[in-house]
Amino acid sequence: MEQKKVNPVFGYRWVILAVYMFLSVVIQIQWLAHAAVARPAQVFYQGQFNPDGLFNIDFLAMLYMVVYIVISIPASYIIDTYGIRIGLGIGAGLTVVAGLLKGIMADNYTGILIAQIGLAIAQPFILNAVTAVTVRWFPLRERGMSAGLASLAQYLGIIIAMLVTPLMIGINPDKPEYGSGFEHMLMIYGIITALAGILSLILIRETPPEPPGDELLVRMSFRQGMQHILGLRDMRIVLIIFLIGLGIFNAVSSMTDAIAGHMGVKDSEGLIGGVMLIGGIIGAVIIPWLSDVYKKRKFFLVVCMIGMVPGIICLSLADQLATNPDTIYAITLTGSFILGFFVMSAGPIGFQYAAEVSYPAPESTSQGLLLLLGQMTGMLFVAGMSIRQNQYLGTFMSIFVALTFVIMLLGMALRESPHFRQSTK
Repeated sequence: MEQKKVNPVFGYRWVILAVYMFLSVVIQIQWLAHAAVARPAQVFYQGQFNPDGLFNIDFLAMLYMVVYIVISIPASYIIDTYGIRIGLGIGAGLTVVAGLLKGIMADNYTGILIAQIGLAIAQPFILNAVTAVTVRWFPLRERGMSAGLASLAQYLGIIIAMLVTPLMIGINPDKPEYGSGFEHMLMIYGIITALAGILSLILIRETPPEPPGDELLVRMSFRQGMQHILGLRDMRIVLIIFLIGLGIFNAVSSMTDAIAGHMGVKDSEGLIGGVMLIGGIIGAVIIPWLSDVYKKRKFFLVVCMIGMVPGIICLSLADQLATNPDTIYAITLTGSFILGFFVMSAGPIGFQYAAEVSYPAPESTSQGLLLLLGQMTGMLFVAGMSIRQNQYLGTFMSIFVALTFVIMLLGMALRESPHFRQSTK
């Protein structure tokens, strides 16, 4: 009897994953390095930009979304065509140069803006490579776990930006050092960013000596997959849900310090964003696991969308639900945790649901389209929230409450994943 060949796996896959995670952490730190301390940053860069215009502190975070819209598809094409060594190499190289430039030109807003453009170009080359890295280096039984760890690295980068950055900046407006510390903070982040990029350039390899699996994946071309996705009723609904829901999350993540100021929080300590990310990490572990255990995608997507409602209400309307400043802040933090828990749980379930509904379209096509739409609306939301020194921020937060009800109703109109419909017959 012929013995079935067992494909070998190599311990070096963990080096690849660790280096990739390190690179993902730093690119996310650089995204929101100023967002968590936006008000002190306005003092530090005072006179270098028009606070009533579009090109302000909040634009530094929005820039990632703008550039992602333009670069995402070309980056995915390069990764798929030329491999992770080239694709990640481009991202890592840009990260080294732009990260150091940002540290060197820390006191110059124009220099920071130029460096941020370089980092924003690098981001899709890094984040869009998750599937390519896991397929090349990990056996099928480990790919979900390895992709989950890669996503966790992104969340950790955001948490560091939200919670660690304020520790290096003068955030108390009652003290003379208010708005100081940016040169020190950005140089530290620049050196760490450059280290991650250099390690990636040195250690990332294209493939192991032997592939970790021999499964055959039946996939459409990019053009065929796009036509197939847009022709499916449930995919069109999911696209609208991510257009709204992910756009809200991206906007809130980019404007946490402005939201804190809107709620009357004096210091820029980054807790609103940090609590949201902590809730998201907990939820992203629990809810997708329950979805697998109970073999239900639609049910848990709807649960996440229902859970978003009290979160966004508390975050948006805390100053109308209470009068005491401490109570307002407590409600805001509670809403932030709830919103993060359910929004970031909906992401992995939604991506998996989209892949199952749109099969045999390439998974990267459906996931990339969902992310692209969320970046587009996130960019528009941030632009509207930040103009005229955040004059319309409260209006947008109230609109988000109404939009959350819309996506909850849309989620209820979905049908269960065909994978689970077939498995339960």
